[in-house]
Amino acid sequence: MLIKDLSFLFFSKNSYLQVKQITFSDFSVYGNECTKASAQSCGECIQAGEKCGWCTDEGFLKEGEQKSTRCDEIEALIKKGCTKASIEDPRGTVTVNKNQSLTDRTKDGVKLKPDQITQIQPQKLSLDLRSGEAQKFILTFKRAEDYPIDLYYLMDLSYSMKDDLENVKNLGTDLMSEMQKITSDFRIGFGSFVEKTVMPYISTTPAKLLNPCTSDQNCTSPFSYKNVLSLTSDGTQFNNLVSKQQISGNLDSPEGGFDAIMQVAVCANQIGWRNVTRLLVFSTDAGFHFAGDGKLGGIVLPNDGKCHLQDNMYTMSHYYDYPSIAHLVQKLSENNIQTIFAVTKEFQPVYQELKNLIPKSAVGTLSSDSGNVIKLIIDAYNSLSSEIILENSRLPEGVSISYISHCKNGVSGTGENGRKCSNISIGDQVTFEVAVTAKGCPSKGKSETIKIKPLGFTEEVEIVLNFICECECHKEGIPNSPACHFGNGTLECGACRCNEGRIGRVCECSKDEVRTEDLDANCRMDNGTDICSNNGDCVCGTCECKKRDNPEERYSGKFCECDNFSCDRSNNKLCGGHGRCECRKCICDANYTGSACDCSLDTSTCLASNKQICNGRGTCECGVCKCTDSKFQGPTCEICPTCPGVCTEHKDCVQCRAFGTGDKKDTCEKECSYFNLITKKKKEELPEPNDQPYINHCKERDANDCWFFFTYATRNDSTVEVHVAEELECPSGPDIIPIVAGVVAGIVLIGLALLLIWKLLMIIHDRREFAKFEKEKMNAKWDAGENPIYKSAVTTVVNPKYEGK
Repeated sequence: MLIKDLSFLFFSKNSYLQVKQITFSDFSVYGNECTKASAQSCGECIQAGEKCGWCTDEGFLKEGEQKSTRCDEIEALIKKGCTKASIEDPRGTVTVNKNQSLTDRTKDGVKLKPDQITQIQPQKLSLDLRSGEAQKFILTFKRAEDYPIDLYYLMDLSYSMKDDLENVKNLGTDLMSEMQKITSDFRIGFGSFVEKTVMPYISTTPAKLLNPCTSDQNCTSPFSYKNVLSLTSDGTQFNNLVSKQQISGNLDSPEGGFDAIMQVAVCANQIGWRNVTRLLVFSTDAGFHFAGDGKLGGIVLPNDGKCHLQDNMYTMSHYYDYPSIAHLVQKLSENNIQTIFAVTKEFQPVYQELKNLIPKSAVGTLSSDSGNVIKLIIDAYNSLSSEIILENSRLPEGVSISYISHCKNGVSGTGENGRKCSNISIGDQVTFEVAVTAKGCPSKGKSETIKIKPLGFTEEVEIVLNFICECECHKEGIPNSPACHFGNGTLECGACRCNEGRIGRVCECSKDEVRTEDLDANCRMDNGTDICSNNGDCVCGTCECKKRDNPEERYSGKFCECDNFSCDRSNNKLCGGHGRCECRKCICDANYTGSACDCSLDTSTCLASNKQICNGRGTCECGVCKCTDSKFQGPTCEICPTCPGVCTEHKDCVQCRAFGTGDKKDTCEKECSYFNLITKKKKEELPEPNDQPYINHCKERDANDCWFFFTYATRNDSTVEVHVAEELECPSGPDIIPIVAGVVAGIVLIGLALLLIWKLLMIIHDRREFAKFEKEKMNAKWDAGENPIYKSAVTTVVNPKYEGK
C-alpha cells in the first residue's frame, strides 16, 4: 500500500452522512490465515495456521456456504454454531527419548572414558509439529571437569620460521606439563607445511627441489603438508621427532596452510582424533593462499575436502586448488575442531579477520622466536572453552528454529545471542530454550532428523521431527461413500473429499459439467439474469457464495441472496449493536425493536425523580420521553420554566382545607378535593424524606403573617397525599419598655462618651501647650551689657600732691 489511511463514507437511516477514518491497523481484523487458505479438507485447514480448526459436524454448513467455511479460528467456529466437541484441532507435543544426567566428576575421581562423559542434556527428543505452532524444550549444558583434550600443532616450516623451530623442539614436555593442570588426559601431535610443489610457489629446478635455501643452508625438500606425529600422550616422543625436523623454503610470501588445515580436519584416523576437545594450533609468520590462487600454478579443480594422506604426506596438492574459507569452516565445524592461530604481530590483523569468519577460533600474537607459544595456547584454550555456541544441522524447508540463552548471573540473550553463553567456568551450568516451528507440511509429511551441538564439542542432541499433516478424523474416512454422490468421494471429517475429476460440496459434478447453461439456470433467482445474485459462483448447479475479507461477514442462501452485513445501522453499528443481521434484516435482542434495533423498550431511562414514567406528563418511546404537556420539557418531562413551584401551586388549597382560610376558602370543596389531607399537631411530626422518598416539604405564609407547614407527595398509584402541621408559627408583638429603656440608656451612654472624648482632647491640648512653653523658656538668652546712655552719679578726684605715703 502506498497510502497511510483511507476515509470511507457510510449512509444510514438515521444520518445523512457519516465519515470514518480507518487506518490500516484496522484491517488486521479482516480475514485470517484460516479463511484465506480456502481449505477443502481438514488436513489443508490445520496446515494453514496454529489457530485454525475444522468443524466436523455434517450439518454445520448453511445453504450456499462453501466447504472451506468449515475452516476458521476456533472461537469463530463456535460462534457459527459448531460445538467444541466437533472441532478438529490437533496439537503438537515434545517427547524426550534419551535423558542421561550430566556428568559430575573431578580430576581425582573415577577415570571415565570420553564417551562416558555427558555435558549436554537431554540427548534425544521427538517433536510432533503442527503448522505455525512452536514446540519448545530446554537444553542444559555443563562443562565437565578434567575433560580430555587432543592438541595438534601445525607449524609453518618455511625458512622464515627457522628460529621458531628451535623453541618448538621442547614444546612437547613443557606443554604437557602445563596442560596437566587442566586435564589428566592430554595428547599432542605435530604437523608441518610449506607450499604446493609447483611453480610459481616453489622453484622446480632440480637443485632447488633438493635444497630450496641458499647453498650455505641445509634445508629439506619443499612439501605441501606432512603429518610428523599423530596424537600421542608421550611428550618426549614429540620432542624427539620435532627436533629432527628441518626448515624448507618457497618463493612467495603467502603459504599453503589451508591445504594443511583441511587434511588435519578430515584425516581423523591418521591424525588420531578422539571424540574429545580437539584443538588445532596453526603457527605461521605469513599470510595464506585460498581458493582461486591455484590458477597461478595451473590448478583449477576445487578442493574436494577429502583425506589424501599417503605415508603421512599430502599427495594431491598439485591436483586440487586451495580450499575456500567457507569450505574450511564447514569441515572444522563437522569435525568439532577449535582453531588457535598463533601468528606474528605483523599478520595479526589478517588472522583476526579470519577468526571472525571461523566460529570457535582464537588468535594469539606469537613472538618472533615462538618463545611464548605455551602461554599463548593456554590463554587461547581458556578463551575458547569459556564460550558455548550452539549450532544446528541443516533444517528441512519450512522449519525454523530459535534460541533463548540463560547464562551466568541472570544474563539472557535472544536472536543470534540466544545461541551462546560466555565466561563459562568448569562446573558451570547454563540452559538454552529452543523453539522449533514448522510451516505447512514440510518433507511431504515424512519424518526428518536434525541435530544440535555445542561448537567444538563432539556431543550432540538428536531431534526427530514428525509433522502433523492430517487430522485424526482422516483415519476414519469412508472411501467411495454414498454420501458423496454415489461414491464419488471420501467422507472424512464431516465433508466429502472428492475423487479426481469430481467437484462440488458432495462431489455431485464432474469438472466437464461445470458452467453449462442448464446448470447455470438453477443458480438464477426467480428466473433473473444474475447468477447467484452476483455474490457467488455456480458450481454444479448450486451456488457457492463468495467469501468476504472480513470473516465475520458472509453471504448465504440458496442463491446467495442473503448476507449478515447489509442491515440498517445506528450509531455506525450494525443493528445498533443490539441485534444480529440475518438475510439483510435485523433480529433484535430482547428489549429492543426497530429496523436497526435502535429503539429500546427499557423504560428505566424515562423514570422521573418521583418514579413516574416521564413524570406522568409524557410517553416513553425508544427509551426517550415524548412530553404530552407542552409546558413540560427535559429528558423526563420534569422541567417547567413557566410553572409555579409545587408549594406555591397548592398553598391555597392546603390552607383552605386545613385551616378554613385563604383565597379559596369559599370554593374549597370544589377546587381542592384532589388530594388526601392528613393533619399533624406539630411540624416535627411531618413525614421525613426517608419515610417517603418522593416528597416535597413546604413552608408558606398566611394573611396574618403566620407560617404553616405541609408536605406534598405523589404516590405510585398517582394519588396525592398532603400532611399538614396544625401548629402555626406566628410572630409576637414588640415589648415597649425594654425598647424605651434601651433608647434612653443609649442616649445617656452616647452623651457620656462624648464628654469623655472632649475632656480627653482638652487634656491632650493643654499638655501640648505647656510643653511648648517650657521648651521656649529653656531656649531664651539674657544679654549682660551696660546701657550706653547710663551715667554714674559718683565722681572720683585724685590729689595730685598725694605721694602714696
